[in-house]
Amino acid sequence: MKRDTTEKPAEPDTVTSRTVGLVTEKPRPGPHSKARRPWSARRIPAALTALLVGAVAGTLLFDIVRVRAGQPASGWRVRLANELATRPMDDVRIQIVAAVIALLGLWLLVLALTPGLRREMPMETPDADLRATLDRDAAALLLRDAAMRVPGVSAAKVRIYRNRIRVRADARFRAPADVKAELLLALQAELNRLTLVRPPRLAIRVRPRSK
Repeated sequence: MKRDTTEKPAEPDTVTSRTVGLVTEKPRPGPHSKARRPWSARRIPAALTALLVGAVAGTLLFDIVRVRAGQPASGWRVRLANELATRPMDDVRIQIVAAVIALLGLWLLVLALTPGLRREMPMETPDADLRATLDRDAAALLLRDAAMRVPGVSAAKVRIYRNRIRVRADARFRAPADVKAELLLALQAELNRLTLVRPPRLAIRVRPRSK
């Protein structure tokens, strides 16, 4: 007698339980990236500063070369030297120019010491060498879609700031308190799915709408 070696199909309950087990299986713990916001290249400020410094230095160097070659100094350099030698330090023009230069220097220091790219929010990644960011507008759109799926919400507006997410929703056919409670749970779950390194806090406001 021959033995039947054909495998019998698994029972539906067995397949279902096995599939649920695979889906609900927790991922293995591993190193996560706690990346900060990426630094901006600051190409436009750097290019403008380089062009300005290069133009001033090139013009001054050209005039110095002309003087060394036996030519008279340019009129603008003579007037500038006379103004600097004769005008007092408490003159209004001197103070205005000094204030403008100080503000420009402070602006450049701020650009050099801050990362920029405020619209990009860093995300947690499974690999410490992998970096990922999420745009604020895209995150706001995902949160708005999650808010619109809550029963009773007829309209929603989401604005994401640095440390706060402001949500304004209109509630119909349900009590605003119940809608706000479900909205908080839905938005918090969606915010957890975004896996942001520093998720902003939720500030929800629900207004009743009868029409």
